[in-house]
Amino acid sequence: MPRTWNADGLLEAVRGFQAACVITAAADLDLFTALGSAPATAADLAKRINADPHATGVILDALTALELLSKQGDCYRVVPDVVELLTEDSPASILPGVRHQGNCLRRWAQLARVVRTGSPAERASSVRGEAADCESFIGAMNNFSEAIAPEIVAKLMPLRFQRMLDIGGASGTWTIAFLLAVPDATAVLFDLPQVVPLARERLRRARLADRVTLVPGDYSIDPMPGGADFAWLSAIVHQNSREQNRALYARIYSALAPGGVLAIRDVVMDAGRTQPPVGAMFAVNMLVGTEGGGTFTFEEFREDLESAGFSRIELLHRDEGMNSLVRARK
Repeated sequence: MPRTWNADGLLEAVRGFQAACVITAAADLDLFTALGSAPATAADLAKRINADPHATGVILDALTALELLSKQGDCYRVVPDVVELLTEDSPASILPGVRHQGNCLRRWAQLARVVRTGSPAERASSVRGEAADCESFIGAMNNFSEAIAPEIVAKLMPLRFQRMLDIGGASGTWTIAFLLAVPDATAVLFDLPQVVPLARERLRRARLADRVTLVPGDYSIDPMPGGADFAWLSAIVHQNSREQNRALYARIYSALAPGGVLAIRDVVMDAGRTQPPVGAMFAVNMLVGTEGGGTFTFEEFREDLESAGFSRIELLHRDEGMNSLVRARK
């Protein structure tokens, strides 16, 4: 049944940016880590994070109103579950994901201009700087994927391969999941030179470094490493136009061994492009953030993969978000 809107509901939806701005600013300032588990005053914390004391007090009160902090007298403390989620050294930290959403927020704020001009938003780094923002993006991809990776890999089973090519493999989240599922296989992780060290460290911690070859390169222009019989393309397609994807699929096709399989994880839209709703909103994210990216229907996936020579193209799993699976064969 169609939703019924009123003035209060619309205004509440529009005010949704406020909490997001407070939380992402605190994450960029590493406020939660600086505050830690011990109480501190606004003046003390301002010194730790090199910030204005009055402004620090205002954001601390807002975070307390949001129930991420507690306050007693003039002292603030991070509540226990937030310590786990938003401090730098916690194994459960989602700080990279929150910081990445802050970078997205800065682009979304320019949406009206993007729609008028047809050009993506102007990029502005956070207070942490461009290199740190890149690291946040890579960390965010792990935040978003690590917990669900074994479940998604299971949907591709039975899966047999000797050598996997993880294209744009970030810090190795999916390489790890696939190698744990296929114990006799090896992998090549192919990503930008600045990303490879992040992958090396995560693979070392997972004790899988000896089964992975790390190859620096740009998947949009550089030839793919050859010899793989299975290629994995996760959350990449939406960053490109259809023309860019056709060129990418052709490079993957050339790199794959005869009979090799390409599996794609991404959003798959219905023909009307309004379902799933997450995909329709994600298309906006690509509008503000890329030159030609977007979300695509299965028919568009099929046409573009066939143009590169792939056959037996299947929609293996339809998801409400990023975890739809398309498979094609060489």
